[in-house]
Amino acid sequence: MVRDVDLYVTVPSFFRCPISLDVMKSPVSLCTGVTYDRTSIERWLDSGNNTCPATMQVLNSKEIVPNRTLQRLIKIWSDSVQTQKDNRVDSAASSVVTREDIEVLVKEMRAKKDKTDRLSKFICFAKESEENCEFLAKFDGFVEMLVGFLVGDKDINFLERVVKVFVLILNKVGDYKALRLLILKQNNDCLSALLAVLKQGRSVSSRIGALKIIEAITLDAESKQMVSEKEGFLLELVKLISLENDPRLIEASLSCLIAISMSKRVKTNLINFKVIAELRKLLTGGQKASVSIIEKALKLLEMVTSLREGRAEFCNDTACVEAVMNKVLKVSSEATEHAVMILWSVCYLFRDGDAQDALVKSNGLTKILLLMQSNCSPVVRQMSGDLLKIFRVNSKFSSCLSSYDTKTTHIMPF
Repeated sequence: MVRDVDLYVTVPSFFRCPISLDVMKSPVSLCTGVTYDRTSIERWLDSGNNTCPATMQVLNSKEIVPNRTLQRLIKIWSDSVQTQKDNRVDSAASSVVTREDIEVLVKEMRAKKDKTDRLSKFICFAKESEENCEFLAKFDGFVEMLVGFLVGDKDINFLERVVKVFVLILNKVGDYKALRLLILKQNNDCLSALLAVLKQGRSVSSRIGALKIIEAITLDAESKQMVSEKEGFLLELVKLISLENDPRLIEASLSCLIAISMSKRVKTNLINFKVIAELRKLLTGGQKASVSIIEKALKLLEMVTSLREGRAEFCNDTACVEAVMNKVLKVSSEATEHAVMILWSVCYLFRDGDAQDALVKSNGLTKILLLMQSNCSPVVRQMSGDLLKIFRVNSKFSSCLSSYDTKTTHIMPF
């Protein structure tokens, strides 16, 4: 049992590494079936040991396999504990705060008096009503003060609370251009703070909040470039869309990537960071990926395959091509449109043979014929017609087309 302030937390025994006895950050399993934290077991094996530390069995193989299920369970538990801690702090600060108190609190914050406690009071005040959120957003110097805190503090717990206040009032700020200038003029210090929250934040909500702030300020080409060129930012976003993460965090990361991935340079970097492989995992993740996640994953895939390098990597990944085809008519009209655009680009516009073969293997002919008869948009119908031409010129499928019964098959619209 761990004591944190007045919160006692019981750590499930199987969350602890048998070697370090700490909660595992990256659980991996040996061939014996025992799971350890990656750092601890790698240190054990690198020291020349060839046995399992827990069972002392001689290892037939020193290969370690990530335990994704346990990692997700630990993440859920950790987020739950952090939420309990946040709620206790917020509850402790929940004494009634009036608008008259705000001016006093702001002065005390600027005087650096117990900033964390006062941030909690701002959070409670903002949560009470939309009017309170607007009051804080319009309060003279309040937003500037929050930006200053992002620049001047390195404590992650404090930065997470700043982000929490920011997100509560973000929709009431109004002038995102002014906010962009405030954040981006700070020699990248604000972006560094937001990146730190993304990497080290203990709550999912604060990490999502950091992404929302970044997305809100990427209004033009200059801001998109500044954000995307922040060292480590793009790579961190690619890591965050992994299926191991919370679905809400995956979706927020995809939204942010879509917002900033307009330039060729950004798309090229994403391709180099293996974003296509991560998107394929999302598309083949079954029930783990929501409709919204699938739509955004296809949208981002459409963007990166607009480059030659992206198309090459996509076409070489047969499973990815098949996954895109499988989403046609199965998710939503938006997902279908993105999927057809991707397939039309690589198969018809650029005539990639590998992609065409993968399209055939995933029952592409039937899907496209059904799509032609559905209530799809004129653009999708035109692209579907172009894709059918690929089958017509291929002798293997011309007989299929000639014998296909063209009677109307009604597909319910999404």
